[in-house]
Amino acid sequence: MPVPTLSPDLPDPHYYLRNFQRALAWIGERYDDLFDTAEREFLRTFGTLPEASQALLVRMLMRKGPLFRSSRLVYEEIGCALDAAGPLVARGWVDSDPVLTLDELFGLVTRPELTRLFPELSTKSATRKAGLLAALREHYDEARRFSAWCPESGERALCVTVAPLCDRLRLMFFGNLHQDWSEFVLADLGVYQYERVVFEPSSRAFQQRADVDVFLALHACREQLEAFSAASGEPEQAGALDRLLEAVNACSSANPWLETRRAKLLFQIGHDAERRHDWAAALAVYGRSTWPGARHRRMRAFERSGQFEAALALAREAAASPESEAESQRVARMMPRLQRQLGHTVARATRAKSVARSELVLPRPVVPQAVEYVVRDHLGSDDAPVHFVENGLINSLFGLLCWDAIFAAIPGAFFHPFQRGPADLHAADFHVRRATLFDACFAQLDNATYRDAILHRFETKFGVQSPFVFWGLVTSELLTLALDCLPAQHLKRWFERLLADIRSNRSGLPDLIRFWPAERRYELIEVKGPGDRLQDNQIRWLEYCVQHGMPVRVVDVRWAEEAATLAPGARGVSA
Repeated sequence: MPVPTLSPDLPDPHYYLRNFQRALAWIGERYDDLFDTAEREFLRTFGTLPEASQALLVRMLMRKGPLFRSSRLVYEEIGCALDAAGPLVARGWVDSDPVLTLDELFGLVTRPELTRLFPELSTKSATRKAGLLAALREHYDEARRFSAWCPESGERALCVTVAPLCDRLRLMFFGNLHQDWSEFVLADLGVYQYERVVFEPSSRAFQQRADVDVFLALHACREQLEAFSAASGEPEQAGALDRLLEAVNACSSANPWLETRRAKLLFQIGHDAERRHDWAAALAVYGRSTWPGARHRRMRAFERSGQFEAALALAREAAASPESEAESQRVARMMPRLQRQLGHTVARATRAKSVARSELVLPRPVVPQAVEYVVRDHLGSDDAPVHFVENGLINSLFGLLCWDAIFAAIPGAFFHPFQRGPADLHAADFHVRRATLFDACFAQLDNATYRDAILHRFETKFGVQSPFVFWGLVTSELLTLALDCLPAQHLKRWFERLLADIRSNRSGLPDLIRFWPAERRYELIEVKGPGDRLQDNQIRWLEYCVQHGMPVRVVDVRWAEEAATLAPGARGVSA
């Protein structure tokens, strides 16, 4: 069932309501077996309310809530907010005089209003609102209705009590909580365009009600972790970590996608424990997380806590069977340090082929500018143009060539019309589930049809959201240069590495690319300004390029006035 939308520049001022109604129909069609009585009742009765009441509820759901002052709910197409709220109050979906804590009241009223409500604040004119709140907390520790807090205001506060239910429906529609109903409007306005993926009505983010419950519970745990981190060190936080871990343990699920989210949360909890130097907690939590990098963090925690034998044993285990290039790189760096610490013979590591480096001494730009742009402008010429591409070009070429594989209607990959990419993009089996499709894409690199395929995708999909294509960077000119100068076998090598570990390898690519169109060749250039160092993912990409015979180098930049001071007579190395 398609989800038609109504553009806000058309006559109907309730376009947002129409979109919400269509979203409810979409959810109702796909999730009826997962609803409880309250959710089913909401879906059944929402459309029976007066249009103004429906519109008001959607307006509030699209804003940061759930508390609102009636005077700030002014919409021409709705009219009087209190009149529109009546049927919502009767249904129990909105509270027209909610009980508020002092903190909640402060979120609704202005500073001048506070001084009228609390005369004792008149002597604190220079104090910020947060300071006023702290001054009042010990005297006003009981919650009151808004009308009791503000008896003379003549105004009402509204609380959307049905917000948690609607958040659950939003989660079921999008499969996440970072997207909201404004996606419809942004798509209508053309701010975002999404690929149209054909999928069955049964395609959905959640297959059973328990999956939704676990997702929401994990989300609540993540919010608790943020609060715990912010209040770290306070006496009342003693035991908070244990309670949080108990809650995360209770979120165990047979759903692989949810288990991945739980593993990431455990990793984040372990990182917070590391930050507080609680090594025992960090080791325990990392040991239960399957998130990439958790094993390396355990090694670090062992090392930082002086347990060098345990750290070395785990490092050897990882060296024998690394989970990724990143772990292999980190272990190779850590192993000699641990061996020296324990008095063991330090094994000499096999050195990779070194990456070419050159130094460039340039005048510091009068107008501050990124060093990459300075080098680009210095090296570029009509015969050999230089472009700042960083991660954008190679990712985009991959995304354009493999568009059909990336947006294939694989079960569990797409379940609503506003997805930038497949939900399983970072799953371990992402490539395996689409192996035949990717093989077909890569085969085009062997028979020279890849060029037409990439150009065709560029023309027909321009602006459509993609997890790989950088539309703000890729132009027809850059694309033509790249296809003229980049050998198909080099493209294939890059694409293979991207696909092997999408999460890690989408970043770290060199900053600049230099083309010689007449000679159909290129060079990748990583720029490092004064004091800047290569990052791990950059080193891995550089070594990969060198290993496969791709022209790449690092250019170290020094500013002329500094170079003259440090080394009189220094000159820029030829570039």
